[in-house]
Amino acid sequence: MHLTFSAALTNNPRTWPILDGRVKVEGIDLVPTVLHPSELFWRQLRFAEFDIAEMSLSSLLAARAKGDDRFIGIPVFTTRRFFHTSILARRDAGINVPADLRGKRVGVPEYQQTAALWTRGVLQHEFGVRDRDMEFWMERLPERSHGGATGFKAPPGVTVHFIPAEKNIGSMMLSGELQAVVHYLAHRDPANQNLVDRSTADLRSHADIKTLFPDPVAEGVRYYKKTGVYPINHGMVIKRELYEKHPWAVLNILKAFNKANEIADRERAAHAEYYFETGILPNDAKKAFAVPLLHHGVAPNRKTLETIAQMSNEQGLTPRVLKVEELFALNTVEAH
Repeated sequence: MHLTFSAALTNNPRTWPILDGRVKVEGIDLVPTVLHPSELFWRQLRFAEFDIAEMSLSSLLAARAKGDDRFIGIPVFTTRRFFHTSILARRDAGINVPADLRGKRVGVPEYQQTAALWTRGVLQHEFGVRDRDMEFWMERLPERSHGGATGFKAPPGVTVHFIPAEKNIGSMMLSGELQAVVHYLAHRDPANQNLVDRSTADLRSHADIKTLFPDPVAEGVRYYKKTGVYPINHGMVIKRELYEKHPWAVLNILKAFNKANEIADRERAAHAEYYFETGILPNDAKKAFAVPLLHHGVAPNRKTLETIAQMSNEQGLTPRVLKVEELFALNTVEAH
C-alpha cells in the first residue's frame, strides 16, 4: 500500500535527510512543510493541519491530559537542549545565581512550552527555586499560543501576566520592566521568523544583558553528569485516525528517522574531522564525537520522558503524572 501524508517539520540536521529526500519513509510519500516550531505547534494544536508533525512534548502532555486524543505520539525526538543554561538576566537586576530569581519579573514566550517547563523543573530540583517564586510575563496572547489551543490557565499560586500587544519580551527587558527571560526567541532572526513570536531585540549581544550561568556549557555538563537527563524538546505526532487505519505507518516513520539520525551523526563526525586535523579540537575528544548525540524510541529515552511527565504534573500543567504508554503508539513503545 502506498500513501501520501502531509508532514510539518522543523529545519535542523536531524530532519534534513528527510526533507531533502535522501531518506524515504517506506510506503509513504511525505509532502513536507518546513515551519518554525512556534508556528508549527500552534497551527497543529489549533487547526490539526498536518497528518504528521513535530510537536511540543509539553503540549502533547497537556493536550492528552485534557482528553484531546486527536493525535498519538511517535517517539522521534529531533531537538534536545539544556534549556536552563540559556536564561538571560539584566546586569542591573542583581541576578547572579538562580536563587536571585525569586521575586523577579521573568519573561517567557509561552508558559507551557517545553523549554520553559524544563527550565522551571531544573530550577526547582537543582536550585530550590519554585515556579511560584517568580512573576511571569508571557508574550504569546491566548488567540495565538499553544496554551490557547489546549485551554491553558495559570497553575494555582503562579502569577502569569500577558504582555500587551504593543510590547514584547525584548522591549521590556531593555526598558527594565522585565529582569530575566526564559528561552528568548527573537523574531528578527531569519531562523526564528514565524506567526507567533514578536520580539525583535538582539538581547544576547546587548551590553545590559548577560546569561545567568557564566559558563552555560559547563552548567549543562554538570547537570547531565548528575542526572543523566538530556532534555527532550520536540516529539512527533500522527493523526489518530490515520494510525488506527494504518498502524504500520508509525514504525516506518520511526525507522526512517533513525536512518536520518545516522546520517546526521556521520556528517557531524566528518565536520569535526577538520577541527581535529587543524588542532582546534584535541584528538582525545574524538571518542566523544563518535558517540551518537540523540536516540529516537521510547526505551533509550524513558528516564527523560518520565522526568518531564513528573515535572509537568509538579508545575500544575497536567493533573496527574502521565505514563509514557499514554503518549505514544503502542507498537513504538514496544519497539527497541
